[in-house]
Amino acid sequence: MRVPLSWLREYVDLPATETGRDVQARLVSAGLEVEAVEQLGAGLKGPLVVGKVLTIEELEGFKKPIRFCTVDVGTANGTGEPQEIVCGARNFSVGDKVVVVLPGAVLPGDFAIAARKTYGKTSHGMICSGDELGMGDDGSGGIIVLPPEHEVGTDAIALLELVDEVLDIAVTPDRGYCLSLRGVARETATAYGLALRDPALLDVPAPNAFGHPVKISDPRGSDRFTARTVTGLDPEARSPIWLTRRLQKAGMRPISLAVDITNYVMLEVGQPLHAYDRSRVEGPLGVRRALPGEKITTLDGAERVLDPEDLVITDDRGAIGLAGVMGGADTEIADVTVDPGTGEVHGTTEVVIEAAHFDPISIARTARRHKLASEASKRFERGVDPQAAAAAAQRTVDLLVLLAGGSAGAGVTEIVAPSAPHTIVMPAGHPDRVAGMVYGRETVVRRLQEVGCDVYGQDELVVTVPSWRPDLGAPNDLAEEVIRLEGYENLPSTLPTPPSGRGLTERQRLHRRVGRALAGAGYVEALNYPFLGDAVLDAFGLPADDARRVTVKLVNPLSDEEPALRTTLLPGLLAALRRNDGRGSHDLALFETGLVFRPTGHETVPVRLPVDRRPSDEQLAGLDAALPRQPRRAAVVLAGAREQAGWWGAGRPADWADAVEAARTVAREAGVELTVRAGQHEPWHPGRCAALFVTVDGEETLAGHAGELHPRVVKALGVPARTCAMEIELDVLERASGGPVQAPRISTFPVATQDVALVVAHDVPATAVEEALHQGAGELLESLRLFDVFTGEQIGEGRKSLAYALRFRAPDRTLTVEEATAARDAAVALAAERTGAVLRGA
Repeated sequence: MRVPLSWLREYVDLPATETGRDVQARLVSAGLEVEAVEQLGAGLKGPLVVGKVLTIEELEGFKKPIRFCTVDVGTANGTGEPQEIVCGARNFSVGDKVVVVLPGAVLPGDFAIAARKTYGKTSHGMICSGDELGMGDDGSGGIIVLPPEHEVGTDAIALLELVDEVLDIAVTPDRGYCLSLRGVARETATAYGLALRDPALLDVPAPNAFGHPVKISDPRGSDRFTARTVTGLDPEARSPIWLTRRLQKAGMRPISLAVDITNYVMLEVGQPLHAYDRSRVEGPLGVRRALPGEKITTLDGAERVLDPEDLVITDDRGAIGLAGVMGGADTEIADVTVDPGTGEVHGTTEVVIEAAHFDPISIARTARRHKLASEASKRFERGVDPQAAAAAAQRTVDLLVLLAGGSAGAGVTEIVAPSAPHTIVMPAGHPDRVAGMVYGRETVVRRLQEVGCDVYGQDELVVTVPSWRPDLGAPNDLAEEVIRLEGYENLPSTLPTPPSGRGLTERQRLHRRVGRALAGAGYVEALNYPFLGDAVLDAFGLPADDARRVTVKLVNPLSDEEPALRTTLLPGLLAALRRNDGRGSHDLALFETGLVFRPTGHETVPVRLPVDRRPSDEQLAGLDAALPRQPRRAAVVLAGAREQAGWWGAGRPADWADAVEAARTVAREAGVELTVRAGQHEPWHPGRCAALFVTVDGEETLAGHAGELHPRVVKALGVPARTCAMEIELDVLERASGGPVQAPRISTFPVATQDVALVVAHDVPATAVEEALHQGAGELLESLRLFDVFTGEQIGEGRKSLAYALRFRAPDRTLTVEEATAARDAAVALAAERTGAVLRGA
């Protein structure tokens, strides 16, 4: 919400010395998020005056139309002679009043004006557009053309209110009343201890039977509807400068007088309104739910198929507007047209003003369903004061009569569903207990009255909530009002005392070690939103029965394209990789640890937990039973170079082996031995996919997969070719670890190294050979490492050579050559027995 300080002063008598920064500090202290104070007209320096166009000469021979104009600026130029100005705009004519900036002036952006020669002429100044003056879009698309009544030579800085301060307020969903000058003025008046001039306090005529007929078919959807009629409007009437400038400062574009007035009153009072061209409305206005398949063309020109839950405004033809969101094109205020034959002016001369109150939830769902957020829907879904509808309609009628020469219709239609004021019973000392400090009953009552509540009682307060505060629904809400007005900064700071002897759990330590290990291996952590959509699962090529397609759908997702909680970490990581690759970072290694959500189908309906006491163990157990399984996983993605080229060597690209090594890095942190086998699992390449197994309670358990992504997946996701990935379940590793990782015992005796090269069939996995070597070598084997794989004519067709370095060490003695050789021979013998391996060269 953008609030011009000059407009705010109309409702609160702020001291003349108060600046926007001062008001910002007061409002922030009162709990409003004032993000910035914009200084309009900063650096602007005159002379900037009203001028009258005397002559226009079209200059020929240039690539674009250029005009040489003479403009009467009175005595502002010191001579009284017409000012010669070159201008390229086309939206003004001889006799028009325009805004002229003269040499010596400085425009926003430190743009100094001086006489200069251009297009063969000397231009002594500029004829200004709204953008050049920092006014924003005024709808003209060019030069500012002023109404004819303004005198030549008048100071345009004051006339156009170019110097001002604007508070930019981020209004939270519970403070919808601050989406209006009325609401912000109320907070300002309270913060300064001043009186408020409420713009909604107007004399409104009583409803009668002569107003425009209205039929409400859904009182729950619309509990209040006011209709007023204004006739005899001048279709050529334009919005005055003060009105358009206030709209522009508040961030809205002027359109036409009738529309500008409804927008102005909405900003002033907070009540969205709609003006219908009365000649286009057939029969009574109505409010109902949309019919199945019903269509409407809204003011933005889009045809929309309505949902049966949508609330619509109707006449005898059907739906003519989406209630609380956007009006329909069929009843739009007509543009002014001139008959070329007769010169007769045509346009809207009669309007019906609608000021209604709609169900916030219904409006919010309609706006999201149709992806049609509007200024009206933004206010309705946060809560609009239902009592302000009649006053807002009256204010609109008054402005139309004043500015467009209209006549207010005698009829007043107001339909109100019976309702009682909301009342809350609260102990007088409740805010004291919430805040941890003593305010006292008098302070509590005074602060609640300042926000508009009626308060009765002594020890037990009966509080009637004002109509503009639908967010006040419980004693804690009232306590919050007292605390924020007394100042959050005055609350005592009390640090909780943690119990001694407790630290991170072993599971938490594992998660931290994994993150540090991957970071140490050159991976960068990426934190992604835990949401996904079916499109990415389709891109992964997952079959219809894949468990990752069974997702938890969100009731109110941030994006309709990602309405579900993730079942794998890879979509978010691959999106981050694609985004960074597109920004020029081509050598990437990213990792993430986090929860995935895997529903079992046995979840129960969650219970609503109490907020005034600790839930019972049964209630907490019921809540846990309603949650899906949420295993924690670690995942990495790689693309580009894994080792950079330089004077030290040629470097190498990332490949599937790096993804497998990342899995081994994670497993080592858990103290788990990882078994790697060939596998097939989408979205990995079927020939370059490793299945990762660990032993849990004596049984081999699948923990994850690693390898190179399928080319089809790479193309569908738009990631670099040969992108690799790994995903592993940390909970499985934790179960396999058998407790905290034990530090290894370091032997002081020397190591004995033996190298062996074994020739096996090409389809024998290296992991099978390694397992046999491990078991055959026995306890003396400290480690083994595959350091070479060779294929060629020397080995034979369909065979490969695997070269291993075996390290032997005893904890209590120096090994002899005979002992090391015997251990090596035993390892080779078992490998030969299990895999058919033979020593190379034997």
